[in-house]
Amino acid sequence: MDIARNWRLRKQRYALEGEQCDHCKQYIFPPRDICPHCGEDARGVHAMSGKGEVYSYTVVHEPPTGYETQAPYAIALVKLEEGPLVTAQLTDIDAAEIKIGMPVEMVTRRLRTDGEEGVIQYGYKFRPILSAA
Repeated sequence: MDIARNWRLRKQRYALEGEQCDHCKQYIFPPRDICPHCGEDARGVHAMSGKGEVYSYTVVHEPPTGYETQAPYAIALVKLEEGPLVTAQLTDIDAAEIKIGMPVEMVTRRLRTDGEEGVIQYGYKFRPILSAA
């Protein structure tokens, strides 16, 4: 990923910054110019809570280039508290422990290392929310 694109996506990738449509009040992630729910302009910035639940998941055994050292790993559709579905890697859990409906929270983690220079890309992943005992 080039440096300009990395800076442009920074708020989405590190803070789950999305939008709330001024017209229909639906939450949108990632941000878009037009609301996918009502078709009106969507410009109301909203910081998502970063909390949600596993909606669906799969375990990747044959990863794409750049992720070979992480396999096997789990990718999930996470339904955020605000409503949008987010695709992200799950972390801090064994695949056998993942359950649909399991509460999770966003964490910032290393995604991969690029190029000969070893530029580290960070972004969001989700981990289980530990219940207070």
